[in-house]
Parts: sequence; C-alpha cells; structure tokens
Amino acid sequence: MNIVVFGAGGRAGRRAVAEAHGRGHQVTAVVRDPARHRELSDVRVVAGDVTDTASVESAAAGHEAAISAAVDLSVPPHEFFTASAQALTTGLAKAGVGRLVAVGIASVLPGASGTPMMDEPGFPDEYRPFSLGHAAGLEGLRTSDLDWVYVAPAGDFDHDGPRVGRYRFAEHGDWTSRITYADLAIALVDETTEPRHHRCAVSVREA
Repeated sequence: MNIVVFGAGGRAGRRAVAEAHGRGHQVTAVVRDPARHRELSDVRVVAGDVTDTASVESAAAGHEAAISAAVDLSVPPHEFFTASAQALTTGLAKAGVGRLVAVGIASVLPGASGTPMMDEPGFPDEYRPFSLGHAAGLEGLRTSDLDWVYVAPAGDFDHDGPRVGRYRFAEHGDWTSRITYADLAIALVDETTEPRHHRCAVSVREA
C-alpha cells in the first residue's frame, strides 16, 4: 500500500513509519521540518502541516491510507487537535484517501467504571487540558464521513521495554496497562492495511 504518516518525527510516528516500511509498504513521512529528521532516510519525507487542509491534501495525494501521530505541544491542545481533525478529515477526503488511523490517549476512553478515565477520581488536573483537547479532536472525527479509527494505549507507554511483536484489544482503559511504541505501531499498521474497526475508538495493550 501507499501510506502517508503525519507526525512521523515523533515517538509513535517513527515506529509506525518503520513498521509499515518493514512490511514492504510505500511510506511518505510528513514532518514540519524534514532537515531535523535525517533518521527517516529510508522513506520519502515531505514537509507538511497537519492543521492545514491544503497541506494535508498535498501530502496525501496518491496514497491509499493515512496514519496520524501528530502533536504540537507549543499550541493549546484544544486548538491543535480540533484544527488537525478538521484538516485531516477534509484534506484526506479531497485527496481521495478514505482511511485514517489516529493515535489517541487512554484518558479519553472509558475506564472500568464506564466513564472517561479523565473524569475518574484522582486524575491529575495538569493533564486535563491535553485530554480535553484529544477528546475534542475525537469528536471532530466522529462528525466526518471518513473511515477512521482512534487507537490508544489502554494505559500508558512502556518507554524502555522491548518489542513483543503482538498486542490485544482491551475492553476498557486501565492505568496499570503498558504497551511499547513498537507494539502500538503494529496495531496502527494492522488497522491501516486490514481494518477491523471503523469509526470508533479502541484501546490496545500488550498481549
């Protein structure tokens, strides 16, 4: 497949690029400044802005599916994630790309209680704006006609763990759960090439 990856310079994005490229797919890595990402030398790298519809359309032209792991911590979360959801859904549609796999976070997913984890007792206040921004972006996906899936770790990332090579979908979020970026990337590429979930948010954890 021809796959375009937005936010390809971040931790999740780099692993998604590597996973897709390793499976023999043609990958275009979209970053804000290609000169800062010499590590992406094995794939086509282009400059792009995930919050700009025209930029998304240009980068996505000729591709069959997209992965977005983009984030910009210098911009207020609500502003960034709503703008990126709008630009992605509109720009991809204009480019003829019908499938989007978006990287999410656990806090917007239901916990064991059935309520979003960010609304459960003890959730740190300092993380709430970022979670609300993600939630707003997710709502933007829901209002689109695109075939999308929002894939989030069930809990948090295991930053130092090895690639296990497998994962499983979780019934709900769980703060004790961990998954490596490499194993999340497997789920991202699986959902890109052989979609199992459509227009919904799902969580994954180590198998």
